[in-house]
Amino acid sequence: MTTGLWELVLQGVWITVQLLFFSALLACAVSFVVGVARTHRLWIVRFLAGFYTEVFRGTSALVMIFWVFFVLPPAFGWQLVPMWAGTLALGLTYGAYGSEIVRGALNSVDPAQREGGVALSFTPWQRMRLILLPQAVPEMIPPFSNLLIELLKGTSLVSVMGMGDLAFSGNLVRLALQESAHIYTYVLIVYFVIAFALTRLMRGLEKRLKRGVGKAVRGGAVTSPEPVGTPVGGGAA
Repeated sequence: MTTGLWELVLQGVWITVQLLFFSALLACAVSFVVGVARTHRLWIVRFLAGFYTEVFRGTSALVMIFWVFFVLPPAFGWQLVPMWAGTLALGLTYGAYGSEIVRGALNSVDPAQREGGVALSFTPWQRMRLILLPQAVPEMIPPFSNLLIELLKGTSLVSVMGMGDLAFSGNLVRLALQESAHIYTYVLIVYFVIAFALTRLMRGLEKRLKRGVGKAVRGGAVTSPEPVGTPVGGGAA
């Protein structure tokens, strides 16, 4: 493969990484906003958040990309560049899946923790920020890691807009060389390397977040760990 074709592939890798980064940021923001809204005490907030989730989970990401790139321009009189059209479509779509991760993690926190926050006269925002999220976020990391990998694979859908991502550039190289096996093997390897790096990064983040969250559990009650040197029996012989 010539130098020019390698540069085309590397440019596609860079565009894929940029698209993954921007769409992951948007999906993360949407996940937390909508996920927290789905646990809100007002039914109208829960309804709107649930409606958004069902709509974007029930539609194809590919069709959403077509809609954002081809339908919005004549409807509103402005045109998004492919990068931002792909970011918007993928971020909103995968953010709907992420909101269910956030909602499930928040609901899995022991209700006694919420009651303790109420007893301390914490506002709802203080309970969320100081009690619920610190315990729920570490539990979100494994499913978020899977969702991030799915998002990486979903970035290949933007090639339908003519965007020069890894999948699009790989196809151009295939057409130039008339070699499918070698080119698509290289593309698969690049996707795997990026996915593996993301997996290790998320695993390290999970360990870091869980480092100070461990508690000793006795008889169903959450207590602090025993001080160093305290006898297990708790008293003198």
